[in-house]
Amino acid sequence: MMWPAAPVLVTGATGNVGREVVHCLGEQGTPFVAAVTDPDRARTVLGASTPLVRLDLRDPRTHEAALCGVRGIFLLRPPPIANVRATLNVLVDRAMDAGVQHITFLSVDGADRQRWVPHHKVERHLLARGISCTLLRPGFFAQNLADAYLADLREDGALYVPAGRGRVAFVDVRDVAEIAARSFVDPTLRGQAWTLTGPEAFTFDEVAAILSTALGRTVSYRPATIPGYLRHLRRRGIGWGQALVQTVLHVGIRLGNAARIDPALGQLLGRRAGTVADYIRDVHAIWEPPSQTAQEGRG
Repeated sequence: MMWPAAPVLVTGATGNVGREVVHCLGEQGTPFVAAVTDPDRARTVLGASTPLVRLDLRDPRTHEAALCGVRGIFLLRPPPIANVRATLNVLVDRAMDAGVQHITFLSVDGADRQRWVPHHKVERHLLARGISCTLLRPGFFAQNLADAYLADLREDGALYVPAGRGRVAFVDVRDVAEIAARSFVDPTLRGQAWTLTGPEAFTFDEVAAILSTALGRTVSYRPATIPGYLRHLRRRGIGWGQALVQTVLHVGIRLGNAARIDPALGQLLGRRAGTVADYIRDVHAIWEPPSQTAQEGRG
């Protein structure tokens, strides 16, 4: 073990990735503490026995207490945070002052090349400060189907994105979390940047067909225009900043930016990484629409 008694601080612990990292750390017996902005809400998500500490990346006054006794950090950027210099990078500096020995950062595929991505600034800062770090650069998560696309699939039976015929090597969050957790106990994963993708690439038409088979009802892919998708996201309550980022990422799919398959994840796992088809098979009940009874009860 890297630090037998000192915990790993898990940021974003109530989100899709953070929850899985917490689970994997627990499974491998690594002490951790979940960093959350709202401890009361977090207990309902993570369970009453999960160790919690309050951390608001936008409020440096919360940093010192959250970092007390910590020797490792799983760091991710919450989507609403665009200014990483005043938030994540400040936490990195405070962490070094507090004696943190290693940071595993959840970046994105291409962050080393795409300067406009906020993750690029965090990567550069970690490397400039010289702290031991692991950079994980996953592609599109399969779990986006149960998050960003959930309402469209439940309510409209549709995938509506401006991705054209582009292919996506969807990666399963559960696989990424396994590597993230191992980075705190396996020295060979430190000082490295890993691009993590699934072993197969799918078009959204193919994903819609897989969903249709799993759900026993028709799910269609409706290619969106860029203006149409922006309007759609705004109607869904997405802020302009996140809507623009989400749109650019999907246009990148159209241009082939998400199609590349990298073998690293399967090699690190020592087994075949999961595909989007595997994920859909495992959790297909998520996309079931509200029952007719429930709809009538609301009427």
